[in-house]
Amino acid sequence: MKALLFDLDNTLYSASRALFNLIDVRINRYMHEVVGIAHERVDQLRRHYWQQYGVTLRGLMQEHGTDPEHYLHYVHEIDVSSRLDADPTLRAMLQQLPQRKVVFTNGSAEHALRVLECLQIEDCFEQVFDIRVSGYLPKPCEPPYCAVLRCLALPAGDCVMIEDSLANLQTAARLGMRTIHVAEQDDVLSDAAVDARVCRVHQVAHVLQGWQSRAGLQGVA
Repeated sequence: MKALLFDLDNTLYSASRALFNLIDVRINRYMHEVVGIAHERVDQLRRHYWQQYGVTLRGLMQEHGTDPEHYLHYVHEIDVSSRLDADPTLRAMLQQLPQRKVVFTNGSAEHALRVLECLQIEDCFEQVFDIRVSGYLPKPCEPPYCAVLRCLALPAGDCVMIEDSLANLQTAARLGMRTIHVAEQDDVLSDAAVDARVCRVHQVAHVLQGWQSRAGLQGVA
């Protein structure tokens, strides 16, 4: 394991912080006020875009000619500090991990950096890969994963993906990455694409240490 690829929203911080709710409000406003979609059609179209394109942005680009940079700036114009604060426990965990660490998100790098700064972990990561890494194609499409691997100059087998989204982990597993699912709910169903599940990202170090210990034991067997 040479590199750890961390998702951002609802992974590096708890979904209970409801930060993404602020982005949801901005997306709905953008669709109505900027694109001109009627209020009553917004929710239905967002569901359609998620199913058809993976993220709302891609649907707006394909069906309405939306400028992706304008969209990313608008929807991420939120007060991150109103929902997040420093997480010294997470910082200590990240600092003890010897692997290369990057953020891999469907959001913007600017939003990611604001989140990392609020958590006070921005210096724990080598790089942020955002939705621009492969022409605004989102996870779980394969091209952004392949683009990240090329930038890291590593094969998938040397990487671990840490995510709250099962769909995104399924692509990572198909490419050959190991996967850790961050799932706060107790009723999450098992999935063949998941190598380990944790309730909080803070438990990732324990999982990695367990894998390394088992690998060491197999090496001397």
